[in-house]
Amino acid sequence: MNNFINIDALDGATVHEHTRTGRSVEALKRAFIDNLFYVTGLPLAKASPQDHCLVLAYTIRDRLLERFIASGQDYKRSGAKTVCYFSAEFLLGPHLGNNILNLDLWNNVEQAMHELGLDLSTILEQEHEPGLGNGGLGRLAACYMDSLATLEIPAIGYGIRYEFGIFDQEIRDGWQVEVTDAWLRNGNPWELARPTLRYPVNLGGHTERYDDTEGQQRVRWIPGYTVYGQAYDTPILGHGVNNVNLLRLWKAEARESFDLHAFNLGDYYGAVNDMVVAENLSKVLYPNDEPEAGKELRLKQQYFFVSCSLQDMIRIALRDVGGIDRFPEKFVAQLNDTHPAIAVAELMRLLIDEHLLEWDQAWSITRRTFAYTNHTLLPEALETWPLELFQRILPRHLELIQEINRIFLDDVRIRFLGDEQRLARMSLIDESNGRRVRMANLACVGSFAINGVAEMHSELLKETVLRDFHEMWPEKFNNKTNGITPRRFIALANRRLSTLIGDTIGGDWLRNLERLRELEPYADDAQFRVDWRQVKRGAKVDLSNYIQRVIGVSVDPDSLYDVQVKRIHEYKRQHLNVLHVVSLYNRLKHNPNLEITPRTFIFGGKAAPSYRMAKLIIKLINSVAETVNRDPQVNRFMKVVFIPDLSVKTSQWIYPAADLSEQISTAGKEASGTGNMKFSMNGALTIGTLDGANVEIRNAVGHENFFLFGRNIEQVEALWMNGYRPHQVVEEDPELRAAIDLINSGLFAHGDRQLFTPLTDNLLHHDPFLCCADFRSYVDCQEDVGKHFRDMEQWNRMSILNVARVGHFSSDRAVREYCEQIWKVVPVSVGDGR
Repeated sequence: MNNFINIDALDGATVHEHTRTGRSVEALKRAFIDNLFYVTGLPLAKASPQDHCLVLAYTIRDRLLERFIASGQDYKRSGAKTVCYFSAEFLLGPHLGNNILNLDLWNNVEQAMHELGLDLSTILEQEHEPGLGNGGLGRLAACYMDSLATLEIPAIGYGIRYEFGIFDQEIRDGWQVEVTDAWLRNGNPWELARPTLRYPVNLGGHTERYDDTEGQQRVRWIPGYTVYGQAYDTPILGHGVNNVNLLRLWKAEARESFDLHAFNLGDYYGAVNDMVVAENLSKVLYPNDEPEAGKELRLKQQYFFVSCSLQDMIRIALRDVGGIDRFPEKFVAQLNDTHPAIAVAELMRLLIDEHLLEWDQAWSITRRTFAYTNHTLLPEALETWPLELFQRILPRHLELIQEINRIFLDDVRIRFLGDEQRLARMSLIDESNGRRVRMANLACVGSFAINGVAEMHSELLKETVLRDFHEMWPEKFNNKTNGITPRRFIALANRRLSTLIGDTIGGDWLRNLERLRELEPYADDAQFRVDWRQVKRGAKVDLSNYIQRVIGVSVDPDSLYDVQVKRIHEYKRQHLNVLHVVSLYNRLKHNPNLEITPRTFIFGGKAAPSYRMAKLIIKLINSVAETVNRDPQVNRFMKVVFIPDLSVKTSQWIYPAADLSEQISTAGKEASGTGNMKFSMNGALTIGTLDGANVEIRNAVGHENFFLFGRNIEQVEALWMNGYRPHQVVEEDPELRAAIDLINSGLFAHGDRQLFTPLTDNLLHHDPFLCCADFRSYVDCQEDVGKHFRDMEQWNRMSILNVARVGHFSSDRAVREYCEQIWKVVPVSVGDGR
């Protein structure tokens, strides 16, 4: 078959295009038909929508691969330093639309599909996204990979190729039910298996001392067993550039998948036992770690992926720079939270035990390689492992950590004479809590830089959970406020808005989001405000149709879409939002003539399978929704919906449609948040506390364009110090008392008065996240929101200004700061690969 087609160019010349790389409509059509035949063995007439999605993915991937190969060659030729992003999660979202967008092929692909009698949007809906993350942490990693490629920074993302990702969420009788996320069921056209990139990972066993040929005493790890990690590569394309970076995920395997000898002896289970044990390591994202087996598997997973990754980096360094001593010249490794912190000890093991370096040289290389991002202010969320578990699974690493700790604590003793309590706090081993290894402390000691993810968060780190380390090494600490990629969350998720922005300010604003500032004068342009509102209403109609299709509830696109979608957790205070909903319901029941702004309350998010209170909050939301939505007295003014199975894919329906973004966590609890940025970039106004990145967003968009409520962190601390009594607060606020009583009455539980008492009792007697304390401020602020929404002209102005002023929160800006201030890396431009 002829692989070239002739295309008539605009200047009358004839252009020869290869069907695997051509960009024209004709080349795309030919490539699609060829792939349909050669990949699926089907003619167009018999192919299903899922087949269409698979085939289009291969068609688009073909156009990535030349750039992918060229990027690797140019990076190697340049000798540039490479960023390695270590993350247990990469919540990428569907690849197909994003890659079409970044290749600047949207119009041509849409036209090609249309000429073949197919609809691009229908094809895109077929793609099952990789659920390789739980929430903000994994989505941040994905945004940073997008920005690294767009900024032309050589980078490798390292993680785990989980066979089953974050569970799919179904709602049955109002309760969350977890269903297996078999995201690989239909194959993954975006990944490239690398069977020759396979590394051994030892586990268990014991260590022994021996003398090497030089008479130097060494340590040999005699493992209990060994698994292997095989690489699977996913190309990550930048926007408007030829650079394609690498996401390398590891799958766990046995040395041999089948023991023929055991099988021939009749031991059929034993024949595959090694395979089952090995593959469990990459079987599922975040196994339930309540049971001991779950904790053990989590630790093994973390070690597995960092060991494979560091072995891979050493291979590349020896190939490209010739000597292990130059390792930090070739690589900088960013630890995305504490999950990969064991990398500090593993690099030491590889350098000392495998490459026979002396301690001081190995420690110097290690501390020049790693940088650490902290994502939490909650002390209980700073990962620790029982010493006994560590000893059993990673005996050599425990020895190394103990030696690192001995040397480190001697430095602390010299710096802070006689401060025994400080020594106990900073030790890598917690001796007071059943003896546990502190992974955040290990990350701090083994890294040359430590950063928080919002200005407020970074300052609080210095004052609270990492205060001792800041006092020891103030020069290590800095802030890098999170950001999100505008390619996915504006251009892909909200194509109407992207088109309006492009038509208004022109140019490549997606690569320079600060250009959104040019929209500010248009806030006073009456026609532009009309166009803006039409864009928003179109997105709201799309979401209302989606809600009708998925959960069978009809919602009014002219109502105020009040949205809180994020991981379900008490500190994020979805139950405070529900208290407002119940209070509003109460008001309408007692005063049917009450003038209110019609609202649609939209919730979404997953609760950890073992988090009982979070799952009860989901049940309460759905129970309140059931009652409100069927009550004819109130459902003209308010509806409540819970959108199941929140993901990157479903969120792309939600962010563009939101009028109000709920960012209502207790002050001092949220590290940053990125949902707040996604909503603001799509024109939603925020109701929120002074927590995480809310503070910076409010300063950026203007205080007058942000609905602020609740106690700040100083007031929160004062409240606890003075003896907070939530029951007294409830008794002093009749509306709050009535809301809690209504929940306890059984109205939302078919008469069951006990169903929600664990939640309401916790509010009345403990209220650890101050829902009761902030309730009155929140409800009053919500009334102000309703009044503003009724003035649609002013609301549109505020919406436009929110978008115009949030360019700072692009992940491009965040990654550029990392590059310049932490990683010290420079761009490498890639040719077109031809």
